[in-house]
Amino acid sequence: MFLAAAYRLRPSLGRTAMLNLRIAFPDWTDRRRKQVIAGMIRQVGWMAGEFSQFPKYTRENIQQIVCVDGFENFDAAHRRGKGVLFLTGHMSAWELAPFAQALYGYPLTFLARPIANRRVDALVNTYRCRSGNQSIEKNRSARLVLKVLSEGGTVGVLSDHNTSAEGVFVDFFGVSAATTSGLARIALRTDAAVVPGFLSWDSQLRKYQLRFEPAVPLLRTGDEEADIVANTQSFTRVIEHHIRAHPEQWLWVHKRWKTRPWGEKSLYPS
Repeated sequence: MFLAAAYRLRPSLGRTAMLNLRIAFPDWTDRRRKQVIAGMIRQVGWMAGEFSQFPKYTRENIQQIVCVDGFENFDAAHRRGKGVLFLTGHMSAWELAPFAQALYGYPLTFLARPIANRRVDALVNTYRCRSGNQSIEKNRSARLVLKVLSEGGTVGVLSDHNTSAEGVFVDFFGVSAATTSGLARIALRTDAAVVPGFLSWDSQLRKYQLRFEPAVPLLRTGDEEADIVANTQSFTRVIEHHIRAHPEQWLWVHKRWKTRPWGEKSLYPS
């Protein structure tokens, strides 16, 4: 698995994952944390395998790999006609979630950071879009996102990583975390429904489950900046809840608490 190989080549990944787990679960033993890290490595390895199989997955066979739960929640949000913002994170085989959703008949537009190697970037996007999805470069997304939503479309947003641009600090596992405010800003501006959707591996079913939850209610008080923070907190709370339910399926190697409030010491060794 490529993440296991990366661990051997870059021990800092393991140290970051362990530190993150100590922040998130201070009462756990290191043995428990190491079990979660081992599970994470396995999940990312599986994602690489699933990604390579995208050309083989079709509308006829996708149910053998991914089952859908809570579709009525997505459908209700979609029928409002104001667009849907798909709230998700780096869980399990996260690349498979939008791919499977499109094969089930509901393609979406997703935001993605370009890969430095143009050939690799082109190949990855070709695979991602084989099922009917479209990608938007994350740094050039605002106008296109508004257009998609105005047409009643769906936009997928990964909202679980640290940000230093247009971010706000909200609570994440009891610690302030710099979090993208873009999702809240767009939702408040367009009244698009924010529907949480997470992929997780179900060991009993022996397949992935794509679960859609009810749309997160938007808070509106008339104070725009306060509403942005409050709604970002609500979205982050949903993500945290899902991570707590499936800790071994989240990407712990990312420095989620890297950006700190002004004057606060870094949580990560330099």
